[in-house]
Amino acid sequence: MLTTQDVLKVAELGRLKLDDEEVAKFAGQLGGILDYVAVLDEVDVSNVAPMAHVADVANVFREDVVVASLPRAASLSNAPKTDGKFFLVPQILEHA
Repeated sequence: MLTTQDVLKVAELGRLKLDDEEVAKFAGQLGGILDYVAVLDEVDVSNVAPMAHVADVANVFREDVVVASLPRAASLSNAPKTDGKFFLVPQILEHA
């Protein structure tokens, strides 16, 4: 069973503010989850190979070939603001 302090620590990590009623409620719920995980620990997986993914996954690589890029005018055509050469965006950082 989880203690009140355990629940408060998890809430702090999750940046949650809980009242006393919620702490008591979640202590029971989180305890139930941990009890279920303990049941899963009892499953015999000695003949199961370790894996990173459930399905086989592989990177798909392609040749790194130089090709013509989109013309500047076409790439800037839908921009809200441009100076004809670059995208103009609002400044988000102050000058140092």
